[in-house]
Amino acid sequence: MSVKDNPFAASQGDYAPEISFGAPNAGASPAGELIRDTSTAEFTKDVIQESRNQPVLVDFWAPWCGPCKQLTPILEQAVRAAGGAVKLVKMNIDEHPAIAGQLGVQSIPAVIAFRDGQPVDGFMGAVPESQVQDFIQRLGGDPKQSALEAALEQASAAKEAGDQELAAQIYSAVLAQEAGHPTAIAGLAGLSLDRGDLDGARALLEQVSRDTDNAEIAGVRARLTLAEETSQLGDPQELQRRLEADPDDHEARFDLALIQNASGARDAAADSLLHIVRRNREWRDDGARAQLLTFFEAWGPTDEATLSARRKLSSLLFS
Repeated sequence: MSVKDNPFAASQGDYAPEISFGAPNAGASPAGELIRDTSTAEFTKDVIQESRNQPVLVDFWAPWCGPCKQLTPILEQAVRAAGGAVKLVKMNIDEHPAIAGQLGVQSIPAVIAFRDGQPVDGFMGAVPESQVQDFIQRLGGDPKQSALEAALEQASAAKEAGDQELAAQIYSAVLAQEAGHPTAIAGLAGLSLDRGDLDGARALLEQVSRDTDNAEIAGVRARLTLAEETSQLGDPQELQRRLEADPDDHEARFDLALIQNASGARDAAADSLLHIVRRNREWRDDGARAQLLTFFEAWGPTDEATLSARRKLSSLLFS
């Protein structure tokens, strides 16, 4: 059942270097917490709030319902097997009818899945075990893949915090589990570039096909290209002297922009190229603008320098 076709949706009112690739959230709470009974008073906490951490299945049942007695053990077994990818909350509609009524439950057993505080999927009746497993798999995803994604988030956070060693350990652990993972390769290659190890970054990127459509890989490749170009440039002080003598020495300003970028002065690099665009759009067949777009790719679309320079470029081109 899709969200669009879901009849229930209409009424919705420190880092650790040891990386585990079991089910996500496994070990985050006792196994018994994967399955619990709830009440009208506890529904918001047990279902709405908890579904912001992982999908929560709500099993609406009643003691007199024969099909409920068939379905509930199947649900419990499947949820335990998922190892934390989803949780199960059971609600006796005889004791707590209000929620079922609000959600439009007209027959039981009925199972509604919540994610991010909203009902997103569901089914009714005592369906076979295989169908329950498929339903949970669709909601919770592949536990191993989810754990890999969580590890990559840890690595990114470690890098942002300045702990490059830990980030490298996590990326390497991901690659040990899934060789050729493009995000992990991009992460390690980026760390190599941060250290000035162009050969190491190049070797890592060679493990990924040139045809791979991955923005992170493309960004690191752009960084590597810029670093290789910058290594062939001259003395920035000499370039600055040339510009003082001739502000329209676009060759010197272009090379200086590459050096500024390599040193981390992104705003200055963008301004240097924007100056060329402003003075002579045709220089090198619009080469300054093309180089600025390469910077954007290397920096990433949400980087502050990218956003600022895009606004300035747009003003130049369309004002």
